Formats: sequence, structure tokens, C-alpha cells
Amino acid sequence: MSDPAIPARASVSAAGMRVVQLLAGKPPQTIFDLIKSTGLTRTAITEQLNDLVALGFVERTSQRVSGRGRPRHLFSLTTAALVLLFAGNQRLVVPAIWGAIEEVGGSELVNRVLDRVSSILAGHYQRNISGKKPRERLKQLARLLREEGVLLQVEETKDGSLVVHKRNCPFISMYDESGAVCAVDLQMMKQVVGADVVRTTCRHDGSPCCTFAIVSINGRGK
Repeated sequence: MSDPAIPARASVSAAGMRVVQLLAGKPPQTIFDLIKSTGLTRTAITEQLNDLVALGFVERTSQRVSGRGRPRHLFSLTTAALVLLFAGNQRLVVPAIWGAIEEVGGSELVNRVLDRVSSILAGHYQRNISGKKPRERLKQLARLLREEGVLLQVEETKDGSLVVHKRNCPFISMYDESGAVCAVDLQMMKQVVGADVVRTTCRHDGSPCCTFAIVSINGRGK
């Protein structure tokens, strides 16, 4: 399986990554500052900055200058860019945390932590969900996840069941062989939807995406 840290980084060109690295840990920079640092043309720097702003890795603000001239634009990194720079490290740190928890308290403590993390995440979404029935809540959760950048579709099957196809995952760089993060994701969904949810396929098992379905028991999934 390919390194899950690669796709996010690969969405930024080598020239774009150079700009990201130049902005890291510095006060907001102007285009002129970046031209001096890179030796590139204004057109090249502007194109890179526009791409990085569109990707959410660079923030552009305006600053008024004395006189009647146009305000100058300042560029700084977003938190997403800082995460991008160290995406590979997340694959090391998060599994190490789960391993340390298990060493300290065994599987019982791991399960307690998983339940607590799932509950905290569920609370984050439940504040914005008003549906009374599981299918309504699932559709509202899907909308909230899309707003956060998750690519997913909700499909209604012929028997009336709802199936969620999750094409990307915000926790992908945190995956470890124990599947702890996957368990958090599933538990969170169960708590928010208010019904039993099962994962029917998983990308870590070779499927193109993760798929979830509401289990209908005595009509509860309806």
C-alpha cells in the first residue's frame, strides 16, 4: 500500500512546496519578498500563491499603505500547510500514542480512550444536527462532513437502506495497523446517527473507499 502521507503532499507542486517552506515560521510576506527569496518572476510567484490559496495552504490579507496607493497583499501559511509539511510525522506519532496507551493500561484503557475520543467528536457534530430519525441524522452528518472537505455520497438502496461511500478520510495519516482511528470514526458515526452502523468495505483492506450502512433492526434504521 502506498504511503497515505503522499497524496496530500503530491497535490502541491515542487515549486509550491518551495514557497510553503519559505513562508514557514516567518511574518507575512509580500510578493516582492518572495521574488527576492526565490529569484522567480512575479508571474511565477503569483501563480504559485494563487494555487496555494485555492488549496487552503496560504492565507492572503491586505494591508493599507500610506497615501492613496493600492493596499499590498501579504501571504502567510495556514495550519493546514504546517500539517502538510509534517504529514509523514503524524504516521509515526499517532500510532506511537496508541501503542503507549496500550502499554500503560492494556486493551481496556485503549477501549476507554477510543470511546471517549469518539464521544468528543460526536459532540462536535451533534450540536448541528436536528434530525430525529437515524436516516435524517445520517444525511445531516454527511452534509457537515462535506463542508469539512470529506468526499462522500449517500446512496439509498432499493430496500430503503442508506449506504455512505466515503472516498477520502481526514484521519488517513493517523492510521495504524490496530485500526484504532477507524474504530473512532465508526463509533462517532454510530453515536451521531443514533443507530447501529457497520463498515462494509475499507480502503485499508484494498477497497477503493470506505463504505458504511445503517443496520435496520425492527425499523430503527428507517
